[in-house]
Amino acid sequence: MPAASRRTLVSSLGALMAVPAAAQASAAATGESIPAGPTGRPEPELECPPQQAEDRRIGWAVAGLGHFAQAYMLPALGRALMSRPAGLISGSPEKLRQVGARYGISDQHRYGYDMAGLSDDQAVQVVYVITPNSTHAELTVRALEAGKHVLCEKPMANSPAECQRMIDAAKAAGRKLMVAYRAHFEPHNMRARDMLRAGELGKVWFASADHHRPLKPSQPRDQWRVRKAIAGGGSLVDIGIYSINGLIWFLGESPVSVAATLHSPPDDDRFAEVENIVQAQLVFPSGARANISSGYTADKKRIDLWGDKAVAVLDPATAYKDNKLIVSTAEEQRQILSEATSAEQFTSVMDHLSEAIASNGEVDAPGEMGLRDIRIIEALYRSAATGSRIDLNGDMTMKNG
Repeated sequence: MPAASRRTLVSSLGALMAVPAAAQASAAATGESIPAGPTGRPEPELECPPQQAEDRRIGWAVAGLGHFAQAYMLPALGRALMSRPAGLISGSPEKLRQVGARYGISDQHRYGYDMAGLSDDQAVQVVYVITPNSTHAELTVRALEAGKHVLCEKPMANSPAECQRMIDAAKAAGRKLMVAYRAHFEPHNMRARDMLRAGELGKVWFASADHHRPLKPSQPRDQWRVRKAIAGGGSLVDIGIYSINGLIWFLGESPVSVAATLHSPPDDDRFAEVENIVQAQLVFPSGARANISSGYTADKKRIDLWGDKAVAVLDPATAYKDNKLIVSTAEEQRQILSEATSAEQFTSVMDHLSEAIASNGEVDAPGEMGLRDIRIIEALYRSAATGSRIDLNGDMTMKNG
């Protein structure tokens, strides 16, 4: 390095290391000693914890390599703090080869849906089931019997009996079972819940939730959704479940009665087996009421919490990105901003389970929660079929049937 450049560098370093008098005075006032030269400072307290070393992160195998898995969950596993991609499960050898190569997952950690040999794979501790609804129970039970913990996509299964089978298998295996209600970890949803619990909204006597999205059977990810035997139902099961689970999560109580109506255009082939529009009312023990709707033609994902001090509106509420929270009163309306982005819901839902495994703690959304929600959906379908309100027991089974 030329002498002039060295002198310039030394001069620059001296300027950078010089501590202003005001800063020295401030440090003296707090009793902190600020070194005048380069030295080893104490480890800082980080606002966000760092990603753990790879050998300290929990290994996950993803079962089902469709659009949601490849576009969202596998990339999130790569970003997660306590979780990492360690295995793949699919019925497609080509997907296993391509996705495995992309994520550096060797052939010895790739499995068919029979999961043969998975029990011997020490690199995998959790299986994330991201497959069509009718397969959730069978794949979850196989993973549990292989000694793995399970995160299962919502809806948990197509019937309460299947949900109970999954819960029983988890207990028998001594493993954790969690339903992937990602919105519980979405920053704007979390902020709204904190505000409600802190009393900032006042008492919420009424809430509403609307979840709609277009159904497009031309896309492979929607083809199975038009088949009731596979999907278990239509818009209510697929996206209306966000309304049900979300309102219970916000309000902290389960309904005592429900009522619903269904409507599907008779000339639309998409709805030959599953419903389009669902309108429903939920009554809660506190006296609070809620209206929910779901549909397969419009595009909206919104939750409103109507407090007697303020109204909180999440719109979008449960989208994959760019969710927003607006709080309003008669005097003002303000957007509640979050430094965290909606993308954190994907990493956080997995890291939550990894943390629970590492610490042997409880999970946020256990199988019992998934069973509860499927029982409520079952009651809503019963109400729509009979034209009557359905009263519910404490475990969400139907009192009158």
